[in-house]
Amino acid sequence: MNPPNPTAVEEAPAETPPPRRPSLRLPRDRHALVDNFFRFQSLFGLVAVFLIAIAVSPVRNGENIFLSSGNLANIVRAVSEIGIIAVGMTFVILIGGIDLSVGAVLGLAAVGSATLMVDSGLGILPTVLIVLLIGTAFGATQGAIVARIGIQSFIVTLAGLQAARGIARMWSGGLGIPIAYGDGPQEAPEAFSLLSGSINGVLPVPAVLFIAIGIGALLLLRTTAFARHVYAIGGNEKAARLSGVPVRRVRIAVFAISGLLAALAGIIHAGQLNQGSPNDGSGYELDAIAAVVIGGTSLAGGSGSMGGTIAGALLLGILNNILALNNIDANVQLVVKGLVIVAAAALQKLRPRIS
Repeated sequence: MNPPNPTAVEEAPAETPPPRRPSLRLPRDRHALVDNFFRFQSLFGLVAVFLIAIAVSPVRNGENIFLSSGNLANIVRAVSEIGIIAVGMTFVILIGGIDLSVGAVLGLAAVGSATLMVDSGLGILPTVLIVLLIGTAFGATQGAIVARIGIQSFIVTLAGLQAARGIARMWSGGLGIPIAYGDGPQEAPEAFSLLSGSINGVLPVPAVLFIAIGIGALLLLRTTAFARHVYAIGGNEKAARLSGVPVRRVRIAVFAISGLLAALAGIIHAGQLNQGSPNDGSGYELDAIAAVVIGGTSLAGGSGSMGGTIAGALLLGILNNILALNNIDANVQLVVKGLVIVAAAALQKLRPRIS
């Protein structure tokens, strides 16, 4: 018999693997449900506010005032200017910027429209082209300062707000310029009054322009390389630059778009009110930012959608309308709008914790 080998090592019995702990993750269907809720939060909010407005609307002669065709037309007419500005603001916020000058650019464009047609005798087409060019150049200049000098967009556009107001007041002499229509001197072409009209007496012309611009911007953000660059810069500017994204050019283009759309809103504003005043558009920048935030776009940039912004603008319009129909004090209306904005921002903070 062979003696035992002292160096031999007795094999240990195989260890039984510990039992698997149950996963703490939510089921996939619940994950999808939560994700879809946050993805379409602005749409859900719009539907909720619309239903609440129907429920609390005053009734006159058995008719729900809120659902009347005239009232709904007033809502989309009132929303159109803010909505168009908010579309441009969305591009700026997606890259992590802000544009505080859009309300003042609207006032500058309104003054320019009135002055060029009434005082200078220009036709509609040259007036529109010049005013849009002014707005685009103003926005592009701000974008160039942000991109090339590196000053924060908040500071640059705050200065731009002051500059645009000052230019508008110098151009108009500090007074509003009324627009009268006709073929004589000091009169604007009659066709410009179409901006205050509606199609078949139902859909206001400004609302048609808002819808067209919203659809165009929606397609732009979903189908173009420019949109991918915008999201990349907002998500991580350094990584975008290293990936070959022309960061400076995109920044300038984004602010130029914002200025262009603010100028377009100013033209519409002048057509609806039949005047151009250097004080027009005061506070519009805040409503535009509110519409973007309610629409789910992150103020940090890199996340958001144009559809959300459109829904956010409509939500604000419905909210303003139903509060006014119920004769709610104007100060209370401001408080309610503030609470809605805070709630929308809070949902953005909750999203990464849940989803």
